[in-house]
Amino acid sequence: MIRLDNLCKQYRLGGETVTALDHFCLDVAAGEYLSVMGPSGSGKSTLLNMLGLLDQPDSGEYWLNDEAMYQLTEERRAGCRNSQVGFVFQAYHLIDRMTARENIELPLVLNGTAPAERRPQVDTLLQRLGLDKHAEHLPHQLSGGQRQRVAIARAVIRKPALLLADEPTGNLDTHAGGEVIALLEELNEEGITLLVVTHDPAIGERAKRRLWMRDGQLVSDSLEHSGAPA
Repeated sequence: MIRLDNLCKQYRLGGETVTALDHFCLDVAAGEYLSVMGPSGSGKSTLLNMLGLLDQPDSGEYWLNDEAMYQLTEERRAGCRNSQVGFVFQAYHLIDRMTARENIELPLVLNGTAPAERRPQVDTLLQRLGLDKHAEHLPHQLSGGQRQRVAIARAVIRKPALLLADEPTGNLDTHAGGEVIALLEELNEEGITLLVVTHDPAIGERAKRRLWMRDGQLVSDSLEHSGAPA
């Protein structure tokens, strides 16, 4: 599903050049569940931005479902991002003036889905995620765990093939975080490819495949154990 071949990315920061990705290579099959770990500045967020088509590499190739993402126009990249990729962020990024229902429905509004088709899809997700009693609540009226579930529902309402989660439990207590991860894993079991960036070893250990990054490079790719390599 995903093939990254020698991706490189540099940024200018404070007059210095920072290498965020250094000839990064990775292959991911459809339906895999991966965690990405490593110290701050190791390139985790840059990798996520590349996979999510939010940024472009300086060099190298990114293939998604046999299509060369690095060769696309910005318009086509945006189309692929909207149809194939879902995002879950630590800070939720919900729209404050919109209800839970409206936040979840927004991607369908933007892609032109008819109202009569939108409502049953949103209702199904609200009920599945235990949010049906909170459908008309604004984000500030929801707990952190409820807001993250709204964010997840918004991310998957278009049924993307790839779900990218950046520290999805970072703002949650242990109980709410566990519920969120369990929900993401349930979606993975239904076929969605799941990649979770995390600083929490306990979260990282839950993934079937665990990547460890340092200085923009992949230094460990394990199916057997988690944590930093010796």
